[in-house]
Amino acid sequence: MKIWQKNTDVNQFVESFTVGNDRLLDLQLAAADILGSLAHTRMLHSIGLLSGEDLNAVQDGLKQLYREVMRGEFTIGEGVEDVHSQVELLLTQRIGEAGKKIHSGRSRNDQVLVDLKLFFRTEIEKLVKNTEVLFEQLIGLSERHKHVLLPGYTHLQIAMPSSFGLWFGAYAESLVDDLELLQAAWKVCNKNPLGSAAGYGSSFPLNRQMTTDLLGFDSLNYNVVYAQMGRGKTERILAQGMSALAATLARLSMDVCLYMNQNFGFITFPDHLTTGSSIMPHKKNPDVFELIRARCNKIQALPNEIALMTTNLPSGYHRDLQLLKENLFPAFGSLNECLQITAFMLENIHIKEGILDDPKYDYLFSVEVVNNEVLSGVPFREAYRNVGLAIEAGTFRPQKEVSHTHEGSIGNLCNPEIRQAFHGVVSAYGFDRVNEALQALVA
Repeated sequence: MKIWQKNTDVNQFVESFTVGNDRLLDLQLAAADILGSLAHTRMLHSIGLLSGEDLNAVQDGLKQLYREVMRGEFTIGEGVEDVHSQVELLLTQRIGEAGKKIHSGRSRNDQVLVDLKLFFRTEIEKLVKNTEVLFEQLIGLSERHKHVLLPGYTHLQIAMPSSFGLWFGAYAESLVDDLELLQAAWKVCNKNPLGSAAGYGSSFPLNRQMTTDLLGFDSLNYNVVYAQMGRGKTERILAQGMSALAATLARLSMDVCLYMNQNFGFITFPDHLTTGSSIMPHKKNPDVFELIRARCNKIQALPNEIALMTTNLPSGYHRDLQLLKENLFPAFGSLNECLQITAFMLENIHIKEGILDDPKYDYLFSVEVVNNEVLSGVPFREAYRNVGLAIEAGTFRPQKEVSHTHEGSIGNLCNPEIRQAFHGVVSAYGFDRVNEALQALVA
């Protein structure tokens, strides 16, 4: 069943090629498709295109379908092209002629657009919630281990003293900026394209503001041509936000792999969270973090993949856009899993203390010695030269007391300020308002 079908059957090879993986991917859009139809049909009733009796039947039927989706009982039948066709088919089978009226005033183009935006909002909320769990884990570890020093590196060379407080806190603050970028994607997704039809509007007197309010959108994609042009652009911006989160996780994973290495030995994990070798009985491999790194590197490629798939497309709808789902949809699950397992692994991390007692880290404190001379009145350039000559002569003696007090340093991590910034970003998304609107729609 195809909602565009007339009297000509499509060649089976052509149909198989053009439908591709849409049936499987469209299952993820089922809840969003029903929500969009609940709002659209209420709007149709308000402008006189659906009677009160038909509206009641349609609303009851759609809400029953929504409950089936939530219970995992919804499927797309063999021979049914997509989720939109399946919903309309089931609704018509159950309530009769009224089910055939729900497509008035819209095209499959704007139906897909609103489904995607509703689905993307849900996926963004999942990402933010999982990021929030990881953030709290990182900030907690930063506070717990803030007095434990470890080497800081530049160019992978021993540089200056750092601390586990700084290390964990750095990745926590990175997540703040990542969610700022993802929030830009949220704002783009939170504009209503419904009513743009095939990309050129409708001769029906549609009330687009009504569906905007019912679906909890902040505003509309006003221009109907741009609403259609937004497909591909929305996905690319969303992928960029996801890429930022992925970059943070990939970099943290690389640090973990280094710090677990026996030549570093700064952190360990319980044996049951690492893997071994088939021939080397001593091995404790960081497979989890290696896979996080690889998965997140794949996600960082996603914005470029989407950009290349949409480059040089003219305005209007093109079937190329269908393939965006194949790249983007699996990335949501992968990134959420990476966020979750990173938080899980960090619950079990073991930190080594006394790392800098090893003489090989003595030169880490050269800047501290220089600064102490400056504080006693020696000009900086002279103090720098004095310490450099002592290092060359082998007479340098470290002063292993670290006294950093400025904002964001070892002795003043500013974790409360970072936490406040994070929760300020999260609250700005406005998930509660959106969810209240959707709950009212299905009630």
